Amino acid sequence: MDELLNEFLTETNESLGTLDVELVRFERDSSDARILGNIFRLMHTIKGTCGFLGLPRLEAVAHAGENVLGKFRDGELSVTPNAVTQILRCIDHIRQLLAELESTGKESEGNDSALIAEINAIVTAPVTAPATAVDADPADAPPVFDDAGFPVAAELLAEVAHALGPHVSLPDAAIAETAHTSGAPVESRRSRTQQLAREMQAVEAKEAVPTASSIRVNVDVIENLMTLISELVLTRNQLMQLQRVQKSSEFKVPLQRLSHITSELQDGVTRMRMQPIGNAWAKLPRIVRDLCVESGKKIDLIQRGADTELDRQILEIIKDPLTHMIRNSADHGIEDIADRVASGKSETGTIVLEAYHEGGHIFIRIADDGRGLDSERIHRKVLSKGLASEAELAGMSEQQIQQFIFCAGFSTAEKVTSVSGRGVGMDVVRTNVERIGGTIEMTSIAGQGTTFLIKIPLTLAIVSALIVEAGGQRFALPQINVIELVRASARSAIRIETIKNAPVLRLRDRLLPLVSLRALLELGEEDANSARFILVTRVGAATFGIVVDRVFDTEEIVVKPVAPILRGNPFYAGNTILGDGSVIMILDPNGISGAAGQGQTQMSEPTTQSHTTTGTNEHVSLLLFRTGSAELKAVPLEAVARIEEVDVQSIEHVSSQPVVQYRERLMPLIAIDDRHVWKGTGRQPVLVFDRGGRSFGVAVDEVVDIARERIAIQLQPLREGLMGSAVVAGKAADLVDIEHYIAREFEGWFGTQGEAA
Repeated sequence: MDELLNEFLTETNESLGTLDVELVRFERDSSDARILGNIFRLMHTIKGTCGFLGLPRLEAVAHAGENVLGKFRDGELSVTPNAVTQILRCIDHIRQLLAELESTGKESEGNDSALIAEINAIVTAPVTAPATAVDADPADAPPVFDDAGFPVAAELLAEVAHALGPHVSLPDAAIAETAHTSGAPVESRRSRTQQLAREMQAVEAKEAVPTASSIRVNVDVIENLMTLISELVLTRNQLMQLQRVQKSSEFKVPLQRLSHITSELQDGVTRMRMQPIGNAWAKLPRIVRDLCVESGKKIDLIQRGADTELDRQILEIIKDPLTHMIRNSADHGIEDIADRVASGKSETGTIVLEAYHEGGHIFIRIADDGRGLDSERIHRKVLSKGLASEAELAGMSEQQIQQFIFCAGFSTAEKVTSVSGRGVGMDVVRTNVERIGGTIEMTSIAGQGTTFLIKIPLTLAIVSALIVEAGGQRFALPQINVIELVRASARSAIRIETIKNAPVLRLRDRLLPLVSLRALLELGEEDANSARFILVTRVGAATFGIVVDRVFDTEEIVVKPVAPILRGNPFYAGNTILGDGSVIMILDPNGISGAAGQGQTQMSEPTTQSHTTTGTNEHVSLLLFRTGSAELKAVPLEAVARIEEVDVQSIEHVSSQPVVQYRERLMPLIAIDDRHVWKGTGRQPVLVFDRGGRSFGVAVDEVVDIARERIAIQLQPLREGLMGSAVVAGKAADLVDIEHYIAREFEGWFGTQGEAA
């Protein structure tokens, strides 16, 4: 395949992608002459170029589509969905013919008369050929070929002049002279055509305005350059490591210069790989438009941040997941017009697709104002497919149940269509996103819509990582996931505590679940007396701590794929080579976060003796919270089994007693302050207490902090249910007598009053 044909295929495919987007925009606003002019120019250029290259099938199909666009332009044909659909069919067929041309190197044989007839049928007035060549509009007539098969230069020049637009004018004398020589011998006309082409280039070079220059580079060239840069980074790291070990001042300055140049070169090549995320969105307006035509819905797709750039490799990976999620929102999420009107919504549904940079990541938000997820239908589908038992589902929140849509083969569609119902989709979406180190979160409210938030890295090739050690082995953790670094020891104010054998860290206003890397990877026992480092890590909406023995420094590492033998291990994302030549594993925060979640509910058993203590010389850990007012209240931390957030919709009533299904049992809920207002929507914070194998919950407004104090009652209680008031963490707080509420509220539930006390 020659270079001219390669250039034609590349540019024409780009033009077809633009036509897809512009046609959908034009259908929404058919009064915009600028959009129509751009569409007509692109189609006319495709037709003229096909004629020049001698591709009659492509030229005929493009000419049929151009006829319809010409009628739009002249105001002789109304812009209807059917007419736009036919032009889109024309574009799809051209794309198919181009694919065949690219694979074989020549235009395939075939008959497109049926498609051309359907396209021509929508033109209300038949298009007839002009009576004379003088009156003919070159845009409405195909190029003329002589007996030898060469295009006649006069018509060809007119085609080119029309495609170039009004800012470039061709020599009138040249066109006229060429028209007179159309009967001359073939070689003479070919020579004259080449001369006229040179004159055209001179005219265009003289009249064209300066523009930014660009060249086309094969992707393989850029990928190879990125590989070389990666090796250069590794070599740079090795040299820097040698300089640190030998402490040679002679090479210090040259190595710093080398490091600086390497970083700039790496940044430059990385920018070469960057592409606007809008490239992955180009087909989405067309997809939504076709779904609207097929289903009769009205959907407005709003795109924001299309110029946000990310790595080409990541762009290719997320293109299909984005397409599937938009199709899901249009098919599953947005209701029919009648249903939207009945629910008080506008006829037109809205899908918002937004991308933005934040903290070294790309965030992609897909939100619709549709019906939201049907939790009851998901519940029934989970049971029918055996993914969970009724008892297991009873202990889950609504949001947890909704997460089943990410399971393989899961679909709530009632019938199989061209869009949905086959059970292939959201599991692939999550797999693709997590494969590139990303996360996906979902929130859905029935009747209001669903929102997905995807978080992905900017690039996969070279990342900044924190080098740590656990059990004598070094590991790399992507720095982008690390929020802060905390040092804990038994002799400092910051230390690791345990609640029911689960390690936690009290970090400012919250309890942080911890995962020991030693224990997780079975690297030996820990020394409880030695100082340890905690990497406060965030994955999606979850925050947890990774406990390590040592922290070295940050280093730019080249990510290598994990060995096949370790691919089943969820804690590794790959491996890399350090500056000293050693190979270390790259930790996967997504896999480690699962281990952190397993330890969050393991709390210590309460002891009755500490519950009733009103004064002691020893330090006692207290949980501070608010309920019903701004006043602080405190309860011994060891009395609290768990801290939960209960979905308000899951709260039921038995004999006027609020209850919730919790761990296959009914758990009663109480408010210890008469001023407490139960939430109507969202999630209700609850302190869970265990007694005799049963649980009950205390509804609170918020959990404030955990403090370790010597309890000294300074004021006697003013009402029942309190043990008194004391200073906790520098503030006055009421100490709650939780045993009082067990005796008052749950006599007969937990046993006799005496047993409860």
